[in-house]
Amino acid sequence: MTKWVYSFGGGIADGGADMRDLLGGKGANLAEMSSLGLLVPPGFTITTEACTHFTAHSAYPDDLADQVTAALSRVEDELGVRFGDPEDPLLVSVRSGARASMPGMMDTVLNLGLNDETVNGLARKSGDRRFAYDSYRRFIQMFGDVVLGVDHHKFEEILDLHKEDNGHGLDTDLTAEDWEAVIADYKARVVDETGAPFPQDPMDQARAAIAAVFGSWMNKRAVTYRKLHAIPEDWGTAVNVQAMVFGNMGDDCATGVAFTRNPSTGENAFYGEYLVNAQGEDVVAGIRTPQHLTVRGREENHSGLPSMEEVMPEVFGQLLEVRRTLERHYRDMQDIEFTVQRGTLYMLQTRSGKRTAAAALKIAADMVDEGLIDEAEAVCRINPSSLDQLLHPTLDPDAERHLIARGLPASPGAASGRLVFSSDDAEAQAMAGNKVILCRIETSPEDIHGMHAAQGILTTRGGMTSHAAVVARGMGRPCVAGAADLRIDYASGVMRVLDSELKDGDVITIDGSTGEVMLGEVKTIQPELSGDFARVMGWADGVRTMRVRANADTPGDCRTARDFGAEGIGLCRTEHMFFDAGRIVAVREMILADGPEGRRKALDKILPMQRQDFVEIFRIMAGLPVTIRLLDPPLHEFLPQEEAAVAEVAEATGMAVEQVRARALRLAEVNPMLGHRGCRLAITYPEIYEMQVRAIFEAAAQVAREDGGRVQPEVMIPLIAMRKELKILRALVDRVAAEVMAAEGVEIAYEVGTMIELPRACLRAGEIAEEADFFSFGTNDLTQTTYGLSRDDAANFLGAYEERGIIDQDPFISLDAKGVGELVALAVERGRKTRPGLHLGICGEHGGDPVSIAHCQTFGLDYVSCSPFRVPIARLAAAQAAITAKG
Repeated sequence: MTKWVYSFGGGIADGGADMRDLLGGKGANLAEMSSLGLLVPPGFTITTEACTHFTAHSAYPDDLADQVTAALSRVEDELGVRFGDPEDPLLVSVRSGARASMPGMMDTVLNLGLNDETVNGLARKSGDRRFAYDSYRRFIQMFGDVVLGVDHHKFEEILDLHKEDNGHGLDTDLTAEDWEAVIADYKARVVDETGAPFPQDPMDQARAAIAAVFGSWMNKRAVTYRKLHAIPEDWGTAVNVQAMVFGNMGDDCATGVAFTRNPSTGENAFYGEYLVNAQGEDVVAGIRTPQHLTVRGREENHSGLPSMEEVMPEVFGQLLEVRRTLERHYRDMQDIEFTVQRGTLYMLQTRSGKRTAAAALKIAADMVDEGLIDEAEAVCRINPSSLDQLLHPTLDPDAERHLIARGLPASPGAASGRLVFSSDDAEAQAMAGNKVILCRIETSPEDIHGMHAAQGILTTRGGMTSHAAVVARGMGRPCVAGAADLRIDYASGVMRVLDSELKDGDVITIDGSTGEVMLGEVKTIQPELSGDFARVMGWADGVRTMRVRANADTPGDCRTARDFGAEGIGLCRTEHMFFDAGRIVAVREMILADGPEGRRKALDKILPMQRQDFVEIFRIMAGLPVTIRLLDPPLHEFLPQEEAAVAEVAEATGMAVEQVRARALRLAEVNPMLGHRGCRLAITYPEIYEMQVRAIFEAAAQVAREDGGRVQPEVMIPLIAMRKELKILRALVDRVAAEVMAAEGVEIAYEVGTMIELPRACLRAGEIAEEADFFSFGTNDLTQTTYGLSRDDAANFLGAYEERGIIDQDPFISLDAKGVGELVALAVERGRKTRPGLHLGICGEHGGDPVSIAHCQTFGLDYVSCSPFRVPIARLAAAQAAITAKG
């Protein structure tokens, strides 16, 4: 019989932390904390396998109900209370818990088991009618929203109206009688919206809540989050059913969220927030602005509200001990949730805490110094893609600023953009090419698409552990939370602060490192990469086996690449140089020429310009390899389209405008991507490649003579499909190189290779390797030609393919290991069989993608090449791939 349910609590558990694939992160860690002897309310976890069964069949496994009933009975026996007992009821929470953390993306129901009878039993048992009815109204609101589909705003409207009618400012002002009246209105709204009364049977409530939480795995925000973080749909979520403990029974009760180290900076300092007399959603939803755990946190954020360290010193001391226990056990920074019920501390969750890239680096480096982890594990602790956060501008400290408000520094970094007040507007504006700042009273999981589209997030409510803060840190977006001086009017699209009024579209700047909100755009500066970054990257460089080069076409790109640790240029696209305003006319003259002599005359004008490009690049790279791809795109791409440009070319060439148009028409192709481009151009117009090769070797000779300067050119011929193509063009390269070296009186070591970007080239790699010193896999075109897809058009329908489960991810983002990857592996095997010393690399967009880099390690490539700003990401990903390969 399949085991679908695993129990925990009372110091024992059926599972543990190593079972997160089956129990989800939350369930596995609840079991682990229970086994560690921490006080965890008892409960049980329904496995991810049950979720995948439910998703596939729209029904539970046949024996699940009996296992749930048995597990619920164990909770009842441990606590000495019964589910549904009108005198002393057991109440439970129902929460999701996938194996990968997805904060706020799925649904939760608290206080389940309350009805018109059990609420009175809870009131008698607790001695607090107000608490009991407050708990009941919370349950109706959550169950109504999550299970019955009644929008939570409709409940909030009832509550706001009741407070207004009765002169109450805060929820805590309401009496038990107030809550009874609100509950009656809530239940009436449920009937109006659903046509049925609010369910009273606790087992019916439980079955419906479990189904709803399982179902939330497929809700829109969860699907969006999985796409953004590459979480497979077939993982599913677990469901955790756990006995309720209450942080809202009075002033000796509290609830909170804490990080064992600062998740923004990585400092080894306890960090978090709590609320007295509250339930957990009050903290994370930003409904009430929470208080700081520590005196230091309160003082640093200039809060007038007392810290937990001051209000509950004994419980705070216990929490510090839990912090030490969990860090020692997990050897990582933990994100913990807790509740204090009448002076007793209960642990509700622990997980590895989300953190900024800067914090991740510091925590990893510090934990090596503390002896908790070794250098290899420190390297593996950093998400390579998160380094992107460190590679973008911050505010110039000398720039003029017009400060209009201040909030909490919830996620570091700075951003400027147009104000938008809805996530849909943020997404639409971003798609139109505008930078935006998403400004909300508070964010919710439904805002995930707008937060992803925005440059930064600003909220007027919430704290450092609110939804906005946690999600923004995970995305690497700057965020200022709880800017209470701001007032937002969604209806009119206006944000007011003091006597000022900002409208939708006005530009503001936020600094998520200081919590400042400024009017207008503030100048930025590039970050300095040193300290913890340098240490961790040094460890990474020490273990990786693949080198990391950069795709760079200009001297500026090359300098950036060197600054970020590139070990050469893996792709220098010479056609980008042709588009320069100072040479495009000469390029067009060359294209429009009638014969070889006319083309050579135009090419002679381009030669000195192209030579100087290479001189600068060789100087900057200082002896590191520079792979230069000869002209690749079809010639018609360089021809003018607008009338003024056509006239300019006609004047420069002495041709009539009609002749220029006619020539352009003759060059046009139905399918240029598979047309007269790459090596095919050089077979028909060899003088083009002759000029480029001459420019390369004249530049190399010049730099080689400068103070003994070192150069290492690698000439790459694109779009080779057949050995004979490469044989002819290699002979051209060798001939021109020999001519230049003889004329210049220097010897230059160089290599000639090809870009492998066609399936035929992969299949015939053994033959092609006879003429090549290296292969560089151009996986952009290889993916296009393998799939028969146009990268420029595929975005129109690949989203539907992902939604239907046809593909897991866009193959232009992460390498398709089963199809394109198999061709790469085949080419590697056949190429090296012919030429064992064949150098192998990758220079498509996949060269900067961590998942694809792991495949490159498996294929046995020598290097990856990526955009300059992704070089650190590739260095770290290559190190992790090497560590994984070692086992």
